[in-house]
Amino acid sequence: MALTIGGPAPWFAAPTPSSSPFHLSSLGGRYVLLAFLPDPSPEANAAWAHVQAHRKLFDDVNLVAFGVLRHPAAIAAAKDQLPGVRWYLDHDGAISRLYGALDEAGVATPRWVLLDPTLRVLEVTPLDQAPALFVRLAMLGDADRHAGTPMNAPVLIVPRVFEPALCRRLIEEYDKQGGAISGVMREVGGMTVPVVDSFKKRRDAIIDDPELREALRVRIVRRLLPQIELAFQFKATRLERYIVACYDAEEGGYFRPHRDNISKATAHRQFAVSINLNSEEFEGGDLRFPEFGRRTYRPPTGGAVVFSCSLLHEATNVAKGRRYAFLPFLYDDASAKVREANEQYLVTTPAAVDE
Repeated sequence: MALTIGGPAPWFAAPTPSSSPFHLSSLGGRYVLLAFLPDPSPEANAAWAHVQAHRKLFDDVNLVAFGVLRHPAAIAAAKDQLPGVRWYLDHDGAISRLYGALDEAGVATPRWVLLDPTLRVLEVTPLDQAPALFVRLAMLGDADRHAGTPMNAPVLIVPRVFEPALCRRLIEEYDKQGGAISGVMREVGGMTVPVVDSFKKRRDAIIDDPELREALRVRIVRRLLPQIELAFQFKATRLERYIVACYDAEEGGYFRPHRDNISKATAHRQFAVSINLNSEEFEGGDLRFPEFGRRTYRPPTGGAVVFSCSLLHEATNVAKGRRYAFLPFLYDDASAKVREANEQYLVTTPAAVDE
């Protein structure tokens, strides 16, 4: 895949010294500098010295740098420098080939690749042109203004999907169950595995009462799906999961930036729905879509935010109170076949707990 200015950067996941794997797709919302370095040499040292000389630029908020290493000795010595400076460990050269820094004959072309906050290619620069590049990096400005105009996430807000009495009933159902710790879905050895770790602080309760589930389904079909079809020309026919989630300030409730359909067993998911059940009773806990700036979104009580599962999004920390929300996924008949085919890759037992 040839890199073109303005074109999407190829996504990949690879280990870093402090995380395995680390997904490029999670870095939206900031500028990303990738340094494809040669084997240990004065050339490599001189290039990386520019990163160290401009260390304050790399803050993880506006700009982040990743050196991409292939040489075993360099990989063994690599240590991430947080915030803002990390290493991708390209053991087999796959990332370098993906970005044109290594050809099939093994000939390397060291280079800098700069991505914009939507993970599109902004610049490809030879490694020895670092002085001019770092002048431009210092002039990038706030990532939120990279488009030259305010950006809004392509989301749909639909008020009055659930009436207040139904919202309160769902909260009561959650409180009666108490909620269970909620994990995330990760690819581990080709399988989709639920993992419980510090990436997410949330508890979920499954709604299994048939009468209540039917009441929820009817309201979604009548009040929400027509608006989704109008806005996105998407006709949802399937609903995945009836859960009430709780983000509690006492636990620092949050969900770090992620996408909802990047593993095999979640690839069928097309749209996510977030229906707040008590919007007036908590502080923080809003939705943010980093690729489209730092603006946050909060539907009113009973109202929904609907967005593509491919969008990078996060639930910000709840600072006070508890946020209760109903969180289904929507898909269609074609995606139902994808889900059925990929069920073989789903592991249902949590793989790890890291508090």
